[in-house]
Amino acid sequence: MVFKTLSYWREYFDNPQGPILGLFNASMSLGSLIGLFFVPYLVDRFGRKSGVTIGCIIMLLAVGLQSGAQNFGMFIAARMLIGFGDCIVLGAAPLLITEIAHPQDRAILVTLSGASYHSGAFIASWTTYGTLQIQNDWSWRLPSLLQSICSLVILCMMWWIPESPRWLLNKDQDEKAMQIISYYHAENDLQDEFVQLEFTEIRTAIALDKEAEKNSWLDLVRTKGNRKRMAIITAIGFFSQWSGNGLISYYLHQVMNNVGITSASTQLGINGGLKSWGLFVNIFMSFFVDKIGRRPIYLVSTIGTLFAFTIWTIVSARYAVESEPNKGLGIGFVFMIFVYGTFYDFKSGLMAAYTTEILPYGIRAKGFTWLNFCVTSALFFNQYVNAIALEALAWKYYLIYCVFLVFEVGVIYFLIIETRYTPLEEIAKFFDGDEAVDVAEIANAEMKESNMNETNKQEIRVDGA
Repeated sequence: MVFKTLSYWREYFDNPQGPILGLFNASMSLGSLIGLFFVPYLVDRFGRKSGVTIGCIIMLLAVGLQSGAQNFGMFIAARMLIGFGDCIVLGAAPLLITEIAHPQDRAILVTLSGASYHSGAFIASWTTYGTLQIQNDWSWRLPSLLQSICSLVILCMMWWIPESPRWLLNKDQDEKAMQIISYYHAENDLQDEFVQLEFTEIRTAIALDKEAEKNSWLDLVRTKGNRKRMAIITAIGFFSQWSGNGLISYYLHQVMNNVGITSASTQLGINGGLKSWGLFVNIFMSFFVDKIGRRPIYLVSTIGTLFAFTIWTIVSARYAVESEPNKGLGIGFVFMIFVYGTFYDFKSGLMAAYTTEILPYGIRAKGFTWLNFCVTSALFFNQYVNAIALEALAWKYYLIYCVFLVFEVGVIYFLIIETRYTPLEEIAKFFDGDEAVDVAEIANAEMKESNMNETNKQEIRVDGA
């Protein structure tokens, strides 16, 4: 949250520090944690599209409340409500994109959706850089109000966005599902062979899930394959927030103060540069998730962040022990933040894509909700604890992240499974082994049988003529 760099925001809320500042930052995550209990039931019962719509409406109401906040409680309530709506959108949108996208484009599109954080952060950082010049409370109220833009755009576009064909098939709306798949995957050609095969694969996989009743919370850990999935999802969820990135996202103001960069305009300019660069890296890497692969991206990203964060810690420690302010160390610190951000953003958009593709349809919404729970829990912990720890330990607090990043490298190396160039319904074979049902084989058999029946009908018509 960049508001704390704005002097009028700090003055209006009595310059919050320590636990109070932590509560300000963590309030949105707290709202998300509450909302997570509703997400899987909402998106499974009413649809992925409905989830996105409801979440956006809630956020619009919350933005109005935050923009007009008159006191601490009102601001906190608004942030919690934004988090509540945001978690619904984040729980529904990646599922919708995953389940609509053509197999060839799925990984790229869902990874691009992961850039939504960076696009929002980009807008927020440069907006607050501009409103820094406003010499009244509108320096923070205006950025609060502008949060509504993204939700408004999404709501306006929902009329043209289709529902997930997989959700429709699960609700026995086969005809609608087929129309959507053929329209988006074969230019509306219902007889396209690829579309016919894809439709049959999806229908088969969903029917098997229904038959086995594999859609409860316990099913997330009932089989060896699902336990493997949940171990990966839990790890990447917590690692996404416990890699030191929270210090940049929410406490850059204090972190830069610790190395002598205290000018508000300089801090906001650096923050804007970081968000701009992060957006570029995230979008750029989205186009290489299939070419490079999930496993290499995760390994390079995690090892790179460990290297950059270690140098970042050394530079901060050197600055702290210097008897005189050292401008060179301050510049070196900023450079290492950009290096760290580059490596971190290699993988930041991949988390949603990887999670949604390794989960079978029956537990996809619940498994993705678990991912968001891990992310939000780690985020809540970070947002609250970081403020207290930075105030008490300064640069020494970074050592904890250095140690944890070493642990992350080991976990990523042994857990991540490569899934590139694999259709969504066939990824189960990497996790379930001999227990996996070959939906491609079943679909092909059904297609052959259907074609034979059609041929026989045509022969009967000819004979009858």
